[in-house]
Amino acid sequence: MFAITVTEDLIRRNAEHNDCIIFSLEELSLHQQEIERLEHIDKWCRDLKILYLQNNLIGKIENVSKLKKLEYLNLALNNIEKIENLEAGCEGLTKLDLTVNFIGELSSVKTLQHNIHLKELFLMGNPCADFDGYRQFVVATLQQLKWLDGREIERSERIQALQDFPVVEQQIREQEKAYCLKRAKDKEETQRKLQEEENEGEREGRHTGFDGRWYTDISATLPSSEESKDDVQAPEIQEGECKKKKLDNGEDDLEFWNKPSLYTPESRLETLRHMEKQRKDQEKLSEKKKKVKPPRVLISENGRALNVNEPKLDFSLRDDEKRNQIVLDLAVYRYMDTSLIDVDVQPTYVRVMVKGKPFQLVLPAEVKPDSSSARRAQTTGHLVVYMPKVGSLIWIKLKSQVPRGTWPTRAPDDL
Repeated sequence: MFAITVTEDLIRRNAEHNDCIIFSLEELSLHQQEIERLEHIDKWCRDLKILYLQNNLIGKIENVSKLKKLEYLNLALNNIEKIENLEAGCEGLTKLDLTVNFIGELSSVKTLQHNIHLKELFLMGNPCADFDGYRQFVVATLQQLKWLDGREIERSERIQALQDFPVVEQQIREQEKAYCLKRAKDKEETQRKLQEEENEGEREGRHTGFDGRWYTDISATLPSSEESKDDVQAPEIQEGECKKKKLDNGEDDLEFWNKPSLYTPESRLETLRHMEKQRKDQEKLSEKKKKVKPPRVLISENGRALNVNEPKLDFSLRDDEKRNQIVLDLAVYRYMDTSLIDVDVQPTYVRVMVKGKPFQLVLPAEVKPDSSSARRAQTTGHLVVYMPKVGSLIWIKLKSQVPRGTWPTRAPDDL
């Protein structure tokens, strides 16, 4: 899987407070974006003063050297193992938050000596914060600091730290060395497990298809007609497969979360990959469920039309005796494009497809499809279908009432 990086589109989406203009941005928040690499920001947003990048998967501090106006950088909850690349260019930096990362090289704080305006530093939650002498080492190394991990540095504390610095520095180096050895072993173990999982996946991938045969070309021999008949039950079979796969995925998911694991940059990435895989598998299962959904039955086996209202729309059906027609008023969505509506009038029923969903209604009397018409109401947007009934009434004046020179008349439809 490729690394998720910072893109221009991502920055613009988070620059609404600046009318989506990125070159003049002074504050940018890109937290919880699963970013794995820091890039482009120093070229596109050189006026930045505040940059929030917490809770991502960034493994290295880089590409920030041109942010000369940057005052506050938040990189908490990432995968950073070393403090670097802030000494050149970020001379305006006053606050740096590296809470809960994986910094074990405490000596790398020396690179911040060049950031003379740095007043606040957060390193709590890092492996180096557990070292004996951690606070004394940082206080003595960065004499410009005023606050460390939210605690103010007193003048007496700094004097004491400077006095004890030679001894503390030696202790830090020893602890740092031990941590680096342990970290190297953890990396090897992670790599070994990853290789085993890949090999296991390759072995599973060599298994044959679901019917026990191999298909390498669509023009190759396919199952016989007898097998094709069995495919009529495919929806039920596929639904069973979906349920089985969901159960298997649930077991795999439970096994993953119950598996003992070290808290390392690699384990954070592995967790992300697992969650991404679960999400994609869920999407695939949802798509399969949609595919196996049986089609809506509109006509029964004996040829009788059924009443169906899949779009779940309100409607009214009235018999206009005066005009000898049946009128259907269907409450389609007011602002729906008419191109998404298709009307089909048959002698005994009317069918309206609304965004692909069928609405079908059996009529109380036989109508004339060729003389029917439909239109949208201008005020409500409803679809109104006018369906003249078969067999128009005939009006005949009594002979005694017929004026001289006139003939009995019939309804206009029968003339």
